[in-house]
Amino acid sequence: MLRKPMCGPIVLISLLSPVRAQQSDAWRDQSPHTTQFVQVAKDVRLEVLDWGGSGRPVILLAGGGNTAHVFDDLALKLKGICRVYGITRRGFGASTYAPLDNSGDRLGEDVVAVIRALRLNKPVLMGHSIAGAELSSVATLQPNSVSGVVYLEAAYPYAFDNGKGPTMKEFLEIQGPQPPSPGASDLTSFSALQNWDVQVYGFRMPESEFHETWNSTSEGRVIKQRDFPGSQSFMTIMTSARKYTNLQVPALAIFAIPHVPETWMTRSTDTAIRVAADAYFAKLDVLAEKQAKAFQDGVPGARVIRVKGMHYIFLSNESGVLREIRSFLRSLK
Repeated sequence: MLRKPMCGPIVLISLLSPVRAQQSDAWRDQSPHTTQFVQVAKDVRLEVLDWGGSGRPVILLAGGGNTAHVFDDLALKLKGICRVYGITRRGFGASTYAPLDNSGDRLGEDVVAVIRALRLNKPVLMGHSIAGAELSSVATLQPNSVSGVVYLEAAYPYAFDNGKGPTMKEFLEIQGPQPPSPGASDLTSFSALQNWDVQVYGFRMPESEFHETWNSTSEGRVIKQRDFPGSQSFMTIMTSARKYTNLQVPALAIFAIPHVPETWMTRSTDTAIRVAADAYFAKLDVLAEKQAKAFQDGVPGARVIRVKGMHYIFLSNESGVLREIRSFLRSLK
């Protein structure tokens, strides 16, 4: 599922985030958002992007290993119907880090701290992948802070587990073939890395996200992926005994069923890779369908949608996701 008590939060405005010191001076993020930092704990400031727009506020939460910049394209499609924000969780991108206990709930508290600091009126939370834990924490412990939650391939057992669906252990036990690594020519620039990524995975991630998650030389040559301290919390969340079962706000859960194999798998000349990929996705779809059914039966009033796509469903099937999000937002009071 991965591609990887406070008083008065203070909003800090910044024009330049720390990570950009590692990037080429020639590149500038062209996404039309403003950037600010919200202090949510003594040593933790979270990067918050604001794409503007009008209407109900929406907060986008990235999956494991990503930052809020992964939503640069989706946010522009949403801003016509809502005010769009994105939060980079602690320990990733430009957000700072401090160790935490009760990972899912603490990260949920970080989100609520941002909501309060920006004085947002009951926003809708939308999260990808592991962000489902944050959505469920807020929807369980502080439901009056939000008006709804949208799970983008994020309603897996770390987000909902009432004992009637598969366990997280079952998901973790199935393993598919591992993707190739970029070659020297793919690391000559961030745009080259982005193009390589499209050819490998089959969908286009915003170039800004690569600038946030990879290190580079001053000339703009990409070196390697950044090692984020926040990554250590993900396995804790996925294997935690904490179970969310009582979501108290309207919910939309979008599952990638059936999952579409990544492009490098379908184009591989290695028969073993294609066979292994087929077996992996067959098992994954069975478990995902069981989880979707458990969520649908266990969360009264929840809207559960199955759309064809990859785990990055908001990139691989953007039109389907946008259609369901718009319908869900219209249904809210």
